[in-house]
Amino acid sequence: MREWQSLAHVKWECKYHVVIVPKYRKKVLYGRLRGEVGKIIRQLCRQKEVELIEGHAMPDH
Repeated sequence: MREWQSLAHVKWECKYHVVIVPKYRKKVLYGRLRGEVGKIIRQLCRQKEVELIEGHAMPDH
């Protein structure tokens, strides 16, 4: 079930696509640190009460 926000004349559902690009696009994040970064992002989403639908660590982003 979708949770629509609404006012008197409009309904909406907010979704964001966030891409994090490390400075100089170092490939460090795609090896050992990949799992740790994922844990941190999931923890931040829980703190802010945000639903994380999907996440990927891609070297070409």
